[in-house]
Amino acid sequence: MRKLVSCLGLVVFLLFVSLLHATIFGRIRGIVHDPQHRPVTGASVKLQALTSDWSQTAQADDNGEFSFTAVPVGDYKITVIQPKFETSEQTVTVASGSSPILHFQLTIAPLSQSTVVVGQTEAVNMDSVTPTTLIDREDIAQTPGADRTNSMAMITDYVPAAYVTHDMLHMRGGHQVDWLIDGVPVPNTNIATNLGPQIDPKDIDYLEVQRGSYDAEYGDRTYGIFNIVPRSGFERDNEAELVTSFGNWYQTNDQLNFGGHTNRFAYYVSVNANRSDYGLQPPIGQVVHDADNGYGGFASLIFNASPANQFRMVASLRQDYYQIPIDPNPNSAGNQVYPSYGLHDSEREPDGYLTFSWVHTFNSNVLMTISPFYHYNQASYSASPNDVPVISTVDQTANYAGAQASVDATVGKNNVEVGVYGFVQHQSNVFNNVFTDCGTSCQNFGPSSAVVTGGLGEVFISDRFKVTSWLTLIAGLRYSHFDSGSVSGGTQPAVAQDATDPRFGVALRIPRLNWVLHGFYGHFYQAPPLLTATGPLLDLATSQTLAFAPLKGERDEEYQFGVSIPFHGWVLEEDTFQTRAQNWLDHNNIGESNIFWPITWTATLIQGWETTLRSPRLGRRAQVHLAYSNQIAQATSPITGGVICPLPVTAACPVAIPPGYAPVDHDQRNTLNFGANASLPWQVFASTNVYYGSGFTNGTPDAQYPGNYLPGHTTFDISLGKSFGERERYKISLTALNVGNRRVLLDNSLTFGGFHFNDPRQIYGEFRWRFHY
Repeated sequence: MRKLVSCLGLVVFLLFVSLLHATIFGRIRGIVHDPQHRPVTGASVKLQALTSDWSQTAQADDNGEFSFTAVPVGDYKITVIQPKFETSEQTVTVASGSSPILHFQLTIAPLSQSTVVVGQTEAVNMDSVTPTTLIDREDIAQTPGADRTNSMAMITDYVPAAYVTHDMLHMRGGHQVDWLIDGVPVPNTNIATNLGPQIDPKDIDYLEVQRGSYDAEYGDRTYGIFNIVPRSGFERDNEAELVTSFGNWYQTNDQLNFGGHTNRFAYYVSVNANRSDYGLQPPIGQVVHDADNGYGGFASLIFNASPANQFRMVASLRQDYYQIPIDPNPNSAGNQVYPSYGLHDSEREPDGYLTFSWVHTFNSNVLMTISPFYHYNQASYSASPNDVPVISTVDQTANYAGAQASVDATVGKNNVEVGVYGFVQHQSNVFNNVFTDCGTSCQNFGPSSAVVTGGLGEVFISDRFKVTSWLTLIAGLRYSHFDSGSVSGGTQPAVAQDATDPRFGVALRIPRLNWVLHGFYGHFYQAPPLLTATGPLLDLATSQTLAFAPLKGERDEEYQFGVSIPFHGWVLEEDTFQTRAQNWLDHNNIGESNIFWPITWTATLIQGWETTLRSPRLGRRAQVHLAYSNQIAQATSPITGGVICPLPVTAACPVAIPPGYAPVDHDQRNTLNFGANASLPWQVFASTNVYYGSGFTNGTPDAQYPGNYLPGHTTFDISLGKSFGERERYKISLTALNVGNRRVLLDNSLTFGGFHFNDPRQIYGEFRWRFHY
């Protein structure tokens, strides 16, 4: 641990000597001039959030320039007022780390004062080469099924190459993604253990989804970053909202939240509960032993101690419970491969986190943020004592404590960021597996347990150099040190790794057309889980002709090219990318245990083309969105870490695959989402989404499902609602998901027992009531 301690010591040192920046903020700068292009001094500039009462004010200096430093991700209106000139307005969308520059040309005011609405600033971001999708709380509330507690529709309906298969979110060929709450990462190094949500979608103000091409300020996982700006209370005035729903499968998703603010303080708190007889994707078309439920609480507090100092705190605590669905027919084809007919397994997942941020503005060019955090996570898989053919129990508990800090300082044409990130992780695992009907063909071993403390420390520097208004160069370097620690209660050796990852990007705007071309090349390091297996679990693996090897970190090389095309408020984005990975993190099981452990493949090759299209408000009533992906995700043997085949690889080893690249279990070549949200007359709103998937790779072809890929599938979702009362105090809606009840086998991979059919038709009604207190 000495190198880890030294690295974390460097983290602490830099916290005190660096000027730092959090990743949910951007900066807005602007210039005010008169019809003769002379600077207008002393103009009053107001920045107002479009979705809340949050605002800031500034004055133009002698050069007509103004700036707002700590601006959270979101949509804003900027109003410029100066006597003798007409009031001027623009709207702008702020992404994390962006720094848009606005130009206001004021006109001489006539006798009767008026407001000139300049329009919306072009939505293409020249400060980043990362393809980004921004979803706000109105999108989440209206998109069919997106505001349910366990839903991922806010991501899968808007983001290309994002889908849920074997009950886990996959994106860009992987399922290791980063969740950031208020700009602070919520670390979780375990893979294939958690199904529950990090946050209830109803608690989100904005969700910024980034896919690849990350600056050095972002960490390890190339597949997706979900940066959440939580509800703050600035959109409330001592107001509460009750959300309740009921539908088939006896499902309900309920929440009660409260929010309010003063000039200096804002708060938002909520409690929620959910349950359904349908939870996880079942192994057959019928739903058997598949209930789920959960409950939790969430809080967000913001205090502006002074114009230069802001304190932010986010806290969450929840628990989810899932029954593991089964196929009750012992003679079915699925049970001949992955027997589940006699199982009554379940999973319980407590989760909690606490983040605190101090945001200090030194001046208009320098912002400091320091963010300590704590995350508790557990996945407890348990079985009935009467299960057949196997009784499995696994408890995995992890505690993470750490801090994040980084710098954002504007010096001339450079926007320089320097930062640190690190955490210490304490992990404990308990495993027990008992075969109940295997006769003399298998052997049982006792339970095993292990405890380990390890961690990760990282330092980075990044620079955005705005050569001109039409050319931005990005370069950065991120250093990582990982130490797995030594295991108490086992023989797993410690693993220590270092990685230095360079990243480069360029954004080029074509004059007049305003098309933006962007390119990226970079390296990433992803720390592995701390534990594989120890003690009797090693004996169990040996009895299955398997073994365990230490896990090493994943190392990725990515390049990406794309173009963003704005046209009258529409934005079309085309991207192509390739990711090559060594020690690619995945998961596999031991025999028929239904328990899945992390593994690393020798290498992976992921290639894709992506298209996104987002419209402005059409006729101030409707907005459409499209997300399409053509993607190939492949891996090659042998497995190098975790559950492995002892070398040399033989045909008898059940996890071996032939040499060369072959599709991974979630490889799907084409996915498409097309949807629309509309505000209709009489306070009626409607939304739809059509999803098409060409079919996942077919791991066990047979007469019913021949060929290399499983059947394609199309689903249609719709939601219709109406608001009542002053300020839309009451809302009712009816939502139908998979209206045609099209059921297909999605995949036959090794997660929670094998086969998975897609979700059945679900219909539910929702009621929202806002009231003052």
